[in-house]
Amino acid sequence: MSISRLIVLTVLLSLGVFPASGTEPVPRKSPDLVIAQPSGRQKRLSTLKGKVVMIEFLVTKCPHCLRVAQTISKLQWEMGSRGLQCFGIAFDSGVNAKMVTDFTRQLAITYPVGYVSSDKVDSYLGRSGTERFRVPQLVVIDRKGVIRAQSSPVGEKNLEGEKYLRNLIDSLLKESAGG
Repeated sequence: MSISRLIVLTVLLSLGVFPASGTEPVPRKSPDLVIAQPSGRQKRLSTLKGKVVMIEFLVTKCPHCLRVAQTISKLQWEMGSRGLQCFGIAFDSGVNAKMVTDFTRQLAITYPVGYVSSDKVDSYLGRSGTERFRVPQLVVIDRKGVIRAQSSPVGEKNLEGEKYLRNLIDSLLKESAGG
């Protein structure tokens, strides 16, 4: 394990970014997820391998999700050219293309936002359908397709902070996708 990976792992452990019980352990390989886009096209999460990916699982009417989306939009604008790809995934009850389009226009979001059903979110995050969790839920995936950080069910203040996210993403962007 390289020194930089060891440092990132130590920071993540010390800040409590790894999930609580009832959630799949991190790090782990990211499962694939098919995301419906407002255009009607489908996007496979696996097509983003080779990039550092940050996903915000959100509810479009959630004020906290809106604030986090603005931070993520800023990071995408600043770090996208280095290999960061942010993706918003709405999972409101009855979510549809119009709701997602209105959400992205309202906030002038600079990254793609799609939608899936809540059972797909539960499956992706490794949670049972009866487990309650706070939104937004954030996941950060490295260039190799490994989830390196994930919100705990009760939320993750550190993972939602711009400075923390900037440092985490910067360290992952410096890692290669190979080996």
